[in-house]
Amino acid sequence: MCRLQKFGMNNAGMNNAGMRMVTRSRSRSRGPGAGPRGSGEEAAPLQRGEAAAEKRKDCHPVKRQRKAQSLNVAYEASDGEKGEGTKPLKVPSWEPRDWQQQLANIRTMRSEKDAPVDQLGAEHCYDPSAPPKVRRYQVLLSLMLSSQTKDQVTAGAMQRLQARGLTVDSILQTDDSTLGTLIYPVGFWRNKVKYIKQTSAILQQNYDGDIPASVAELVALPGVGPKMAHLAMAVAWGTVSGIAVDTHVHRIANRLRWTKKVTKSPEETRAALEEWLPRDLWSEINGLLVGFGQQICLPVRPRCQACLNQALCPAAQGL
Repeated sequence: MCRLQKFGMNNAGMNNAGMRMVTRSRSRSRGPGAGPRGSGEEAAPLQRGEAAAEKRKDCHPVKRQRKAQSLNVAYEASDGEKGEGTKPLKVPSWEPRDWQQQLANIRTMRSEKDAPVDQLGAEHCYDPSAPPKVRRYQVLLSLMLSSQTKDQVTAGAMQRLQARGLTVDSILQTDDSTLGTLIYPVGFWRNKVKYIKQTSAILQQNYDGDIPASVAELVALPGVGPKMAHLAMAVAWGTVSGIAVDTHVHRIANRLRWTKKVTKSPEETRAALEEWLPRDLWSEINGLLVGFGQQICLPVRPRCQACLNQALCPAAQGL
């Protein structure tokens, strides 16, 4: 009896110890993610080996949490960090040097609107008295004829076609020889006879004589390229879908260094311009630069002495 009292081990104490052991065993059996022990319960002490294992188990999730947190901080500010001197990540943008002044100078030089494109472009080649569907078809046809062709020649061909009644049905009823005579001497007129007939048949069959209202569908038509599609969207549908780039726009953009690197095709130039040029200027650029290229920034022997951008143009400076 004295020994039991000396170590404080009476029957009630032994029963309590057994209850504590059962409580700890039940708590451990609840597995990962179990909640805290009930209030008022005292967990039995762990053995040295068990304590070390429990310590390692408790530390491991903390390490994973610290690693995830460091990744978040490295790439973006968390909600708690916003407003504490941190700045959102900004993607560096590129734009040409002096482009705004160059553009202002070109607008000044084009203020008279007296270049061939200003009177004979696609927006002037359709019959304004025709029904909307027919007008849109005539816009597309004038664009198909304009490829590799001066505006004066395209306008003449359109006038001859309109004199016979220019509709999808009338074109399909015209034999190839007659159609070739009407559009000659546009560039590649033989190929264009074939493309016009094929495209007109598709429009009649799939679009009820109208033209598609998307760039993807327009470029799928025979003889219709990206420049024609974007111009058709702008003139026929009143939608700015992209920058229309022809040989004039392609040439001038490279001379002014409006592309980050030298581009080798009009389509490559279009993509380069759309990367930085504000979208509200897209509809203006084609007509502005085409007329500028027809009058001053000529393909051969450009009139640099008459250009307001002479001091700002890398090509004029031999750079």
